[in-house]
Amino acid sequence: MKKLRVLLAMLVVPGLMLTASCAKKVVKPEAAVSKADTTAQRVVTPPPAPVDNSAQEAALAARQKFQAEDVYFAFDSAVLNATAQSVLKDKAGWLKANAAANVVIEGNCDERGTVAYNLALGERRAASAKAFLTNMGVAPARMATISYGKEKPVDPGHNEQAWAKNRRDHFVIK
Repeated sequence: MKKLRVLLAMLVVPGLMLTASCAKKVVKPEAAVSKADTTAQRVVTPPPAPVDNSAQEAALAARQKFQAEDVYFAFDSAVLNATAQSVLKDKAGWLKANAAANVVIEGNCDERGTVAYNLALGERRAASAKAFLTNMGVAPARMATISYGKEKPVDPGHNEQAWAKNRRDHFVIK
C-alpha cells in the first residue's frame, strides 16, 4: 500500500506542478493598446443593404384586394353583369398568378325571400362566378362554393341600398 502511495505521489505531484506553472496571458488595458494595434485589428463591416419590401407589399395588397372585392347581383338574379365580369377577370388573373391559392366563393342574398329560396339563389350565384372563372382558365378543383343565403348580411338595413350590398359573392382564399 505504501508503494502505491509513493507511486501516486510521483505521478500526481509533477502533474500539478506542470499545470500550476503555466503562465497566464497578460491582457493589456484599453488605453495601453497602441494605435498601430487598433488599426490592424479593426474590421470594417459595411452597413446592411436596404431591404426591398415593395414586391412583398404589392403581393399582400393584391391578396387583400382579391378578398375585399365582391361581385354584386341584381335582385333575384345570378346573371353576371359587365361590372361583375370585370371584377372576375381581375380575380382570374390573380388566381393564375398564384397557382397555390384555392378559393371559396360564398353566395349571399338579401333578406327578402324564404330561407330555402335564398340558399338556392346564393348557390346559383356562387356557381355562376365559378363557371366564369373556369372559362377564364382557373382549374375548377381550386374553387369551392357555398351559399349563406340571407344569413351573412354586410348591411343589416331594410332598404334597397342595404339589400344591394347583400346580393353578392364573397371570395375567401384558403
